[in-house]
Parts: sequence; structure tokens; C-alpha cells
Amino acid sequence: MKLALVGVSHRQAPVELRERVAVDADGAAALADELALGCEAVVLSTCNRTELYLASDDPSDHLGERASASLLALAGDDGAALAPVLYRLGDDSAALHLFRVAAGLDSLVPGEGEILGQVRDAFEVGATGPLLDRLFRQALHAGRRARVETAIGESPASVPAAAAALAQQVFGDLDRRSVLLVGAGKMSELTARNLRSRGAEIAAVANRTAAHGEELAMRVESRAVGLDEIPSLLATADVVVTSTSAPGFVIDPSTAAPALRSRRGRPLLFVDLAVPRDVDPALSTIDGCFVYDIDDLEAVVEASLAGRRVEAVRAEQIVAVEAERFREWQASLAVVPAIASLHARAEAIRAGELAKAGGRLDRLPESERKLVESVTSQIVAKILHLPTVRMKEAAAGADGVVYADVVRHLFGLGEEEQS
Repeated sequence: MKLALVGVSHRQAPVELRERVAVDADGAAALADELALGCEAVVLSTCNRTELYLASDDPSDHLGERASASLLALAGDDGAALAPVLYRLGDDSAALHLFRVAAGLDSLVPGEGEILGQVRDAFEVGATGPLLDRLFRQALHAGRRARVETAIGESPASVPAAAAALAQQVFGDLDRRSVLLVGAGKMSELTARNLRSRGAEIAAVANRTAAHGEELAMRVESRAVGLDEIPSLLATADVVVTSTSAPGFVIDPSTAAPALRSRRGRPLLFVDLAVPRDVDPALSTIDGCFVYDIDDLEAVVEASLAGRRVEAVRAEQIVAVEAERFREWQASLAVVPAIASLHARAEAIRAGELAKAGGRLDRLPESERKLVESVTSQIVAKILHLPTVRMKEAAAGADGVVYADVVRHLFGLGEEEQS
């Protein structure tokens, strides 16, 4: 069976091209069914890539051409611009690529966690058969191994994730910790979502524009307040995330002083994501106050990405091992028919010889007839064991097909069907 992959990703194509060929889960399922005419098909489409995986046992099936034509058709008027950035891979290279994708090694951020679930979803709605079923199951296994056996996905890889990890370091446990959001922009929302995933609760969203604050508050299950309520809310908050477009400091020592006195030394973490800054750095000189700005967090992210790149080397080794296992399995498919024919021929000979002795065997007690059946079956199995093993071993190299042809010739496999 042959495997083909045609795709486009963030490595070669800008988002304006990628979005032209992006499909949702229903679209991926429909396209896979459309492509699966006499072959197997899976469509993997994320914000960073759209890839078509096809497999067939028909040597005349031009899988790569079919997949390319399908992607270009999706692109419509942008087909001419898309064509030069398509990549086309086959067999071993296609399998290794998918294994690297599942492990997060081909992602914009090494080790990002979403891709493994996206690969699983594509597999589940695909039109799979024996080859793509084996390929995607093994890719998912490789992806899980990379995450379990390395630390490639453990370090924060974005500013919002770094902010949440930092808060957890300060407090140890974020369960039921109170968060105040100042500003209702995208960065505030992403940071809030990261904090909530670790157990924190968003107490309030303070924003200059009430409508925007209410929209975000609804999405993070909180309440919207005006900026004038910030001083009172500082008394009970554990984490304050700021991301406004204000030209000067929104929170300074004079604003925070009354609330800080009432806290009696309880720590308060300020995560300032704004440029210009929202939080006066002078607050960091007050006992119990921790102030981190965007530069601090970007330094954390850069350090964590360096760590992920080190872990990626270990993940690459895991992926290479899994890809080699798939290659050996795929290569063994070339000798399976010969092995099956050889065993069938031997069994036919055994059964034929026993049939010739049928009259004499019938005079034996049933226990002895069963013994003859068992012994002759074991003899055939033992004779064929080593040739079977050697053929499977040869299949992993370049000699598998040669071995299979020699066995067919020596034992006349297939000749009885032709005569």
C-alpha cells in the first residue's frame, strides 16, 4: 500500500492562504469522504495547517495529484498562489511528518498541547482503512509518548500562560484565588482563561467601556465594574491582571495604599500586560506586592522556549523510533500475501496427504486421529516458522519483495490458480 500527503502550513504559507483551505470538522469529514473513492483519506485542518493523507493499494492511483487538485480547488482564485507552497510527501516521509505533527514538533510553539487532540479528531472523522488506521493510531501513540517521556509541553510558551504559571509559583495553589481583570482586551481574556484552568476565580472585570467589560465578564463568568471600583477591589484580590490602553498608570501607590493596609501582609500579584504600563513599578517596593510587566513575562517565555527546544531533541528521538516501527510494518505488507500463500499451500498438502490415508486413519481411535492432526500441523508450523521470520525481517530492508518472489517461484505459489 502507498501513502501520500499533500499539505500547506505556517512554515511556507501566510494566514491569508491557509485560511482559504481551512475546513471545520464537518468539512474535513465531507472532504475525506469525497477523496475516499477507492482509497483511504484523512483531512487534518488547524489554524496552522491543512493536510490531506491518502492511502491506496492501487499502484495506478495517483494519490498526490488527487490531493493537490483538491487543495487547489479549495483555494479557488488563490490556487495559483497556493501551488508553489504545497508540500508533497510519500510513505516514510509522510509518516514521519505526521508523527512530528502529533508530538508538537512541527508547531509554531514546540510542544503545544492542542495539536494531539486535533490529530485525533481528524482521524475519528476520516475515511480510514488498514493503513491510515495504523498510521494515525501510531502517530497518537508517538504524540502521547513525547508528552509523557519529555518535558516538551510543561513550560509556559505564551505570555498568558507564563502569567498563570507565575501566579501559581507565588501562591502555590490557585484554587479559589481571586483575580481582578483591569481592561477587557484579548490579552486579559487569554490570561484569565489560563488562570481559571488552574483553579482561580475571576472576581471582577474593570473596564472604561462598560459594554466591553460586560462582554468579557460574561465569557469568564464574572461581573463588570467601573475603574473607580479598583481601589476597593484590591483589598480582596489575590492577582490583578492589567491590560488597558491608558496613557499613564492606572494603579499607583496612592491608589493602592488603603487596600494594602487592610490586607495585613497578604501577598498581591500585579501582572501588567499593558504598554505603556498600567501599574507603577514603585508598588514592588511595598511588602507583599509583586509586580511583573510584559518584559518580565516575555523573558520567562523565551527561557521556557529554550527549554522546550532542548526537550524537542528527546522528542525527535521518540518520534524517529515510532516512525521506524511504522516503516517496518508497512514494508511487511509486501510479503504478507506470499507468507499467507505459502502457509495455505503447506496446509493444503498436509490435508491432502491425510485425506489419502483417510481409510486407515478412520480405523484409529479418535484420540489418536487428533494426535495425528496435531503432530502434522506442528511439523508444518515448525518448517515454515524460520522462512516466515526471515521474510518479515527482509521486508524491513530492500530485499523483502525479492524474497517474496523467490518463495513464490520455489513453491509454485499461484500456479495452481493459473492452471
